[in-house]
Amino acid sequence: MIFDKEIARSTAEQLLQIKAIKLQPEEPFTWASGWKSPIYCDNRITLSYPKVRNFLRQQLVEAIRSHYGTPNAIAGVATGAIAIGVLVAQEMGLPFIYIRPEAKKHGRQNKIEGHLEPGQNVVIVEDLISTGGSSLKAFDALKEAKANVLGMVALFTYGFPVSKENFENSKCELITLSDYEHLLEQVNSTGYLKEDTLKTLKSWREDPASWQAPSK
Repeated sequence: MIFDKEIARSTAEQLLQIKAIKLQPEEPFTWASGWKSPIYCDNRITLSYPKVRNFLRQQLVEAIRSHYGTPNAIAGVATGAIAIGVLVAQEMGLPFIYIRPEAKKHGRQNKIEGHLEPGQNVVIVEDLISTGGSSLKAFDALKEAKANVLGMVALFTYGFPVSKENFENSKCELITLSDYEHLLEQVNSTGYLKEDTLKTLKSWREDPASWQAPSK
C-alpha cells in the first residue's frame, strides 16, 4: 500500500536526484540473487543528504501515525534500515530496537538488539523491499519474541508479485513511501528516459528472474 500518491512521486524524484536510485537498462546491474536488473536502489545514500533524509523521516512518521497511532517501539531491519529507523524513533520519542539477519554467534547471541517487552506494539521500518524475504524474517523474529507487530513501513518497493504474496501470507501490512510504478510515472513525466527505455523497464518488473538487457 502506498502512503500517498504525491509523496510517492516526490520520494521517487528525490531518490533519483541524489542517485540513490540508478536506472541503466543498457548496462544492467547484477543482484546478489543473480538477477540482471536495469535498476539499483541504495537508500543508505539518503543519509548523506540532510534535506532528503529529513523529508523521508517525516513522511515515515506521518505514515506510522496515520495508520498505527503511536506504537510502543520502532524496529529497524539490519543493516540498511537501522539509521532511518533511529531517526523515526527519535522524532516520535520512542524506544528503538533492531533485528539482525541471524543471531550473533557469541556473547548473548541476540537476534533482536535493544529492550523489548512481550506484548508491546511495534512498527517495523525497512529501507527497501524486493522479494520481502529478509524483511519478513524480522517480522517473524518479533512475533517469536511475542511482540504485537502492527505493520511495516518502507521507503521503496519494487512491487514484485512474489513480494505481495509473501506479505499477504505472513499477514503483515506493508506501507511504502514510493514504489516502482510511481518511479516510472515520475520518470515519464519529466522526459528523463525515452519511450522504448520505459518499455524495457516495465518488462523487467513483469519477469525479473529471466529478464535480459536489450541488445545494443
